[in-house]
Amino acid sequence: MDGKYLIMIIGMAIVTFIPRYIPLAVLSKFEIPDIIVDWLRFIPPAILAALLAPGILIIEGKLILTAQNIFLIASLPTILVAIYKKNIFLTVLVGMSMVILLEYLL
Repeated sequence: MDGKYLIMIIGMAIVTFIPRYIPLAVLSKFEIPDIIVDWLRFIPPAILAALLAPGILIIEGKLILTAQNIFLIASLPTILVAIYKKNIFLTVLVGMSMVILLEYLL
C-alpha cells in the first residue's frame, strides 16, 4: 500500500473519531436531566424518517402518493413488521420482498 493512502486512512479515522469522542468525554462528566434524555430518544427515528421519506414518496423528482408508487405500498406492511416485531433483519427482509413482489406483479 502506498504511504499516502495510509496517511489518508489514518486522517479519515481521526476526523471521524474526534467529533464522536469529544462530546462523549465532556458529557460523561455531567448528569444529563431526564427531560433531555427523553428528547434525545426521538432523534434516531426522526433522522431515519427524514432519510427514508424521499426514497418512498418521490419518484423521478415527483411526489407520488398513488397506488402506482410500489415503494409506498411496500412500506405499509414493512412499517407494521417494524412496529410489532422490532426486528431489523425481518423488517428489511419484508421490505425488500414486498418491493420485489410488487415489481413482479405490477
